Amino acid sequence: MMWREFKQFISRGNVFDLAIAVIIGAAFGKIVESLVEDIMMPIVGILFGGVNFEGLNLRVRAEVIEIGKFIQTTVDFLLVAASIFFMIKVFNRLKGGEEQYKVKQTTNLEVLQEIRDLLKIERTHDPLHLKDPLQPPVTKSGMKIHFKNKRNEK
Repeated sequence: MMWREFKQFISRGNVFDLAIAVIIGAAFGKIVESLVEDIMMPIVGILFGGVNFEGLNLRVRAEVIEIGKFIQTTVDFLLVAASIFFMIKVFNRLKGGEEQYKVKQTTNLEVLQEIRDLLKIERTHDPLHLKDPLQPPVTKSGMKIHFKNKRNEK
């Protein structure tokens, strides 16, 4: 029983997709790490006169607060994020351009007008004159409306 469930779980496409994504992500991580450490950090060092933040620290009695390590880690993170952003931009351009997604903005007035219209229709005997009464109606803005029929709840 358990073996059958395990085989079913493993044979799903999502598990294989996830495994491939992890492997490719690890390889891509090495590329990004090399880009940051071998190319971008030396350029940052040249621009800022070879400043290394890791040596900065603050002593409070016997404790040492490593401010420099935190600053260096933050700078590394920002450089990694920027390099990933620019790589994705390049890949998207090579893939066929950037697609602009348009999202329809619905104002509060439009939503209220749709609700008003739906309430008017609900007062009739056949709400929304549905062809398939099992499917909830969809408004112009894409909202699904579920009506509770008080007559059928008994």
